[in-house]
Amino acid sequence: MSLKALGWDKPFQEAFKAYAAEGLVPARVAVQHRGGYEVWTADEVRTADVSGRFRHRAQRGSDYPAVGDWVAIETTTGKIDAIIHAVLPRRTRFARKAAGLATEEQLLATNIDEVFIVESLAAPPNYRRMERFLTLAWESGATPTIVLTKADLCPNPKTVVRETAALTKGGSVLAISCIEEKGISSIRKHLRAGWTVALLGPSGVGKSTLINHLSGEESQPVLPVRESDQKGRHTTTSREMIFLKGGGVLIDTPGLRELQMWEGGEGLEAAFADLETLGLGCQFTDCQHQKEPNCNVQAAVLAGKVDPTRLAAFHKLRGEVAAFELRRDERVRADEHRRGKGTTRSLRGQRFDPDEDS
Repeated sequence: MSLKALGWDKPFQEAFKAYAAEGLVPARVAVQHRGGYEVWTADEVRTADVSGRFRHRAQRGSDYPAVGDWVAIETTTGKIDAIIHAVLPRRTRFARKAAGLATEEQLLATNIDEVFIVESLAAPPNYRRMERFLTLAWESGATPTIVLTKADLCPNPKTVVRETAALTKGGSVLAISCIEEKGISSIRKHLRAGWTVALLGPSGVGKSTLINHLSGEESQPVLPVRESDQKGRHTTTSREMIFLKGGGVLIDTPGLRELQMWEGGEGLEAAFADLETLGLGCQFTDCQHQKEPNCNVQAAVLAGKVDPTRLAAFHKLRGEVAAFELRRDERVRADEHRRGKGTTRSLRGQRFDPDEDS
């Protein structure tokens, strides 16, 4: 295993120069635990944690290392044999709003080149969920590919592929069956040395089974799904990176029970490019595609050219993006206000001597 095989390239090397001068070593975060990390160097696997200085400077959870990050480490001895001093600038980042009510960003993976959005054909496909994943995938900066698993359980997989392709507007859609060994070769064509792919999707869609086929070993536990609704249990409990001997890096993620938008303005435009293009023909440049006169998008819906449920999904996701942008801006203002009060208290605490030279 080499750094290049893990995705190391000239831009990362340039960003690392200052840390190399300090005697630090480059590594990539492979596993993120509650109590620390596992990082891969060019030579070995090491357990790691961030330095005290790093922890002091971090202002939010997303400042900490995430799976896929390139970091500058100091090798040590002991139970924790590496100290993380810095995270290199992230090329791409896949994030969602953290589950719950708090306005927090949760990084799922970084420095990914492609996102496999995994959906099972053992049950009717959830196109609205695919649109949500597509929006966040495009927003991350990575290229999305939809992988339809368990094609052997679907009576008309070609029809579903065609309908799914209409969502991606030219993006790749692959139907596979791990049991029948169909479509796996098409997946392998998307993998190569230095290329990082993140797998995203709910529990029970076959992510772990796919990883086992691609890695050639039973590296991931596989549990059966419920027959009634084809929903599965979480077999992956933490985000982790898997190195493929044939070339490429996979980042597996736990099945996501909740996927709320954190950012998504640009991703929304890409995921709904067909509506954006139709919107250019609207009378008003700021048309919301609802009740405005001469709305080209609404006309396309009435003409049967656009599925009304797709337009409804667009309105819902756009509302989420706007709502979270507002909440995020409010939080930024609150953080700035708190920092300002802290600075004022610090200045008040300083002693002033009028006789001291200025």
